[in-house]
Order: sequence, then C-alpha cells, then structure tokens
Amino acid sequence: MLEGALDSRPVSTASELPSLRLDATREEALDRAAAIVSEAWRGFDRARPGQPSVDDRLRELLRSTLPAEGSSALGALEDAARILDTSLAQPRPRFFAFVGSSGLEIGVLGDLLASCFDVNLALWAGAASAVEEQAVRWVSEFIGFPATAGAFTSGGTISNVTALAAARERALPGSRRCGMTGQAGALYCSREAHYSVVRAAELLGIGSELVRALPQDAGRRVVPEEVAQAIDRDVAAGVAPIAVVATAGTTLTGAVDPIDALADVCAERGTWLHVDGAYGVAAATTPSAGSLFAGLERADSVTLDAHKWLFLPKACGVVLVRRREDLHGALAHEEDYVPHDRPDHHMVDITLEYSRPFRALKLWLAFRAHGADAIRDAIERNLRQARLLHDEVAACDDFELLCGEPPLSVVPFRHVPEGVSDVDGHNLRLVAALQETGDVWVAPARVDGVVCLRPCVVNYRTTDDDVRALVTLARDAGRTLAEAAP
Repeated sequence: MLEGALDSRPVSTASELPSLRLDATREEALDRAAAIVSEAWRGFDRARPGQPSVDDRLRELLRSTLPAEGSSALGALEDAARILDTSLAQPRPRFFAFVGSSGLEIGVLGDLLASCFDVNLALWAGAASAVEEQAVRWVSEFIGFPATAGAFTSGGTISNVTALAAARERALPGSRRCGMTGQAGALYCSREAHYSVVRAAELLGIGSELVRALPQDAGRRVVPEEVAQAIDRDVAAGVAPIAVVATAGTTLTGAVDPIDALADVCAERGTWLHVDGAYGVAAATTPSAGSLFAGLERADSVTLDAHKWLFLPKACGVVLVRRREDLHGALAHEEDYVPHDRPDHHMVDITLEYSRPFRALKLWLAFRAHGADAIRDAIERNLRQARLLHDEVAACDDFELLCGEPPLSVVPFRHVPEGVSDVDGHNLRLVAALQETGDVWVAPARVDGVVCLRPCVVNYRTTDDDVRALVTLARDAGRTLAEAAP
C-alpha cells in the first residue's frame, strides 16, 4: 500500500495547503491526461493522412508572453494536446526518418510512474536501485554481453562518452586528474561511425584530429587490417591507442563492423574494444541478423539505446561494461555530500550524471509486460520489412538503391527519373514534398556523395502495407516533380 494511504493525521487547513494547486481536481486532471494519451494511442494504430499544420490560434498562443497568473489546468492540457498533435510524433507507423522511437505503451506508463515518484538514481534509492541493476542484467542477457555493471543514460552520446572515459583512464592512468599531460591518444573507428565518437574525443581531451576514421570494405564495415596498421603506426610514433570503436549498426546504412576480427586486433595489442550499438545491437538477439554480431561478448563495453530498437520512449540509453572497476576508476570520487555508506551502490561513481531519473523502470516494465521473445520477434519483423522495402524499391526502374540488401533496417535509395539532370536537387525536393504532405515522413542523407532518401524501420507498429505505401508515395511524388521540372 502506498505511503500515506492510511494516514490518520488531521487534514490541513486551507492556509496550510501548498500554493501550487490545480484549479481542477487531481482526478479531473488525470482523466483528461489519460484521455489525451488514449486518443493518441488509437491514432498511432494506423497511418493518418497528412501532418496537421500550426493554425492561427495555436500560433498566437505560442507567441504569448510569460503568464504572471495561472489559468485553467484543463485548458492548458487541451492546448498541450493540440501542440502534440501538430508535432512530429515518431511513434506513427509511417515515420521512417532518422532512427525513431516507438513510444511503447507500457514505457509511457513507466515514465508517468517514474516522474510521479521522482526517484533520484544518483545515490542508493532502495528498490529502484535494485531494479536498475536487474534491468542492466536483463539487457546484457538479451544481447549476449557479459556485463558486470552498467547504467541507464540519456542516450548514445552520453553512453559513448562514459565508456570512452573508462577506456582513456585504462590506457592513460591518471588522465582524468592530470589531463593528457602531453601524451597523445587516439581512437579508431570506421568513416561512418557516429559523430558522438568525435564529440567524445573532443570532450575527453583526446581531440577530434586523433580520431582515426578508417577505410571500409564493400559492406561498409571498417577493415580490421586497417585498424591494426593504424594502431601500430601510432604506437611507433608515441601515440597511445585508447580504444577501437566498432559500430554495430551505422546510422547511415546500418552496417555492422566485424566485431570478432576487431576483438582479435584489440586482444593482440591490449587495446579497449568499445561497441557502439546504440541503433543496431538489439538485433544481436534475432535469428536473421544475430550472426553479424559475432564476438560481441569479447568487447570491453557496449552501448544500446532502448529508445531506438527496444521501442521505448526517450530517453533510455544503456552503457554496459565488462568490469565495473573500469567505470569506477574513471568516474568515482569522494565528496562530503556523497558519503560512501553503501559501497558499490552509489551510481555517481560509475556515471557522468548526478541527478538521474528512473529510466530503467520503463525497460523493466517492457520485459515484464511483453517478455524478451515478443520484443525479439518485433525486431525480426522490422528486419523482414526492411528487406521487403529493398525488394519493392529494386522492382521500380526509376529508383536506385544505394546499398545492397540491408544488414539491418536502413534502406537508402533515390529517385532517378529520365530527363532530370540534377538528381540530387530532385531528391531534396522529393523529400520536401513528402514532408509537406506528411503522409509518410522520411529524411534526406548523403551516401557516397549523392543525395537520397534514408528510411529506417524500427517501429513495432509499422506494417508491410506502410512499407509499400512509402514506395508508392515516393514514386508518385517523384514523378509529379519530374513532370513539372523545366
């Protein structure tokens, strides 16, 4: 029973009540909020035609000045519903841009509960701390990585910075306190690694110029021999190898670096192997893509964004490490306001953040409510839909695929109609036209220097018909633009 349910203390007088009270009852406010969520969930069940635009009333509201006095709470909720309805909602089944979130329903409820109780995971927080530890174990088991510790973060960037901070301290002991002190260190990754690797190098004092962006093979995977040679050259020049970053699902094309071969390179040289699996590593559990992740269990650290392909609402990143002491050595500290009365239970000793929300709850609820098998099946279905998209595009003579069969769920392609000389400009206009109508939502990208559409399928609500609709709508819009071109 919740604390206070049997509270027998006298009711406070009006003068003692908190000043920040709603003008509606709690029940009325909750009912209205629940109705908005319920209506949204029904809307997400199928694609809707078009994306509503901001009308004059809403535009006027968004230009208003800071309110000095409050107004109707229910009215404010109605305005919030209007704002959200005219915003880009990634849970919609035809949102193919970026690597989107699905807003899994049990995860939404988890966020509601976590926000209500406002647990702070900086220090020991009772059962919530145990749930985070259990959720870390569950994620590790799900993807097949033997983590002894980990933490929930805001996403892949913070997860990568955290893991690479541990790698830097192991490669250059004392660097967290004394800086690089004249000792150069380098990171090694593919040319299509996520920019967060460069950002981590900049923030950690390594320097972006010492990120070795190395050649790829025909499958757009970093070449292990190139990594080995780059490390050996740096060692000969007095540059310390800090970490090799294997990308398990590049943002641009979904390529998975050869983790096992990179683990061999790292083992021979005593170099940290970090796997940036923010987008793709969840697919390590699937029958059709699992083999791409061979060697994952040999890494020193892995990152995963549960708000990508575990379908949860943002933000829900996870960083996992093979040895807890690596994170502890890079981040632990002693302060008078953080007494170490509970050894190994203060998350500030292994995370970058102090105040941290209870992000683990929504993942814990997702595994409880759906089970690992159902989540795995949903990922597998997205993989199959990406192959369907590839085949549908290949069957159209005025489309061009930029890559072969998708390793994961990104399928870059472009429209190449006869008679159009500026194909890049045409495809930028095509993306703009599709976004203007809003029937499907895609984003542009550059692959090998050419502009294309870059759809990514990571939504458990997406159907095969939605995938086919993307091809049909893109082709129709492209032909209309080509016919109208001078």
